[in-house]
Amino acid sequence: MQNFSSPLTSTQRIVKIVRDKTLAIMKKGVSFLVTVALMALASSLASASDPSPLQDTCVAIAEPKNAVFVNGKFCKNPNLTKAEDFFYSGLDKPGNISNPVGSAVTPVNVAQIPGLNTLGISAVRIDYAPYGQNPPHTHPRATEILTVLEGTLLVGFVTSNPENRLFTKVLNKGDVFVFPIGLIHFQFNIGHTNAVAIAGLSSQNPGVITIANAVFGSDPAIDPDVLSRAFQLDKNVVKNLQSRFWYDNN
Repeated sequence: MQNFSSPLTSTQRIVKIVRDKTLAIMKKGVSFLVTVALMALASSLASASDPSPLQDTCVAIAEPKNAVFVNGKFCKNPNLTKAEDFFYSGLDKPGNISNPVGSAVTPVNVAQIPGLNTLGISAVRIDYAPYGQNPPHTHPRATEILTVLEGTLLVGFVTSNPENRLFTKVLNKGDVFVFPIGLIHFQFNIGHTNAVAIAGLSSQNPGVITIANAVFGSDPAIDPDVLSRAFQLDKNVVKNLQSRFWYDNN
């Protein structure tokens, strides 16, 4: 026996049309909401850096007795702000490069200049002994732009997984190079004389993670079994590396 569906009545046809159109509108609405959500997420990520100031100055202050609360930080009362809050002296003096890595970093961030608070910028001076280096490291909160003042540096950075591309360049006096935020980078003095560079960073407190120090000099130490497999090294080699003193040039 064959079953034949009965033809739709005019009322049923209208109901079907309305239902189909409603579903189509709902699908478009969901797509629109997803698009808006993704745009909002992208916007939040794009602005994930030091906050923009809401007033002319916000000099950092440890004791909030004479302070106002702005942008999530205690700031000195603007009426008590003075020129010294925006001043630092001593970047002309070379750092001590008589150390295992042959370099010294002199920072000028919010810790040295309280007036940098909320301004999203800082600087460093880097001194290098002949064949000294600023070891592979990252700045988790800042892009860095470096200018060579004296000497010749081999510099470079490595992109993230999976490419891990190395971008490298030999810089001479007056040359400028940029290290993107969060990427591992380094500088190596390939000259026979001392070298000096000045760098600007896009954060009042860029932070620094020196790779060797963090991996082999952590406190407490990372389980040697973890590092042995991660670096494909003999466990005794890992233990030897962990037993060494990892110098911090910052």
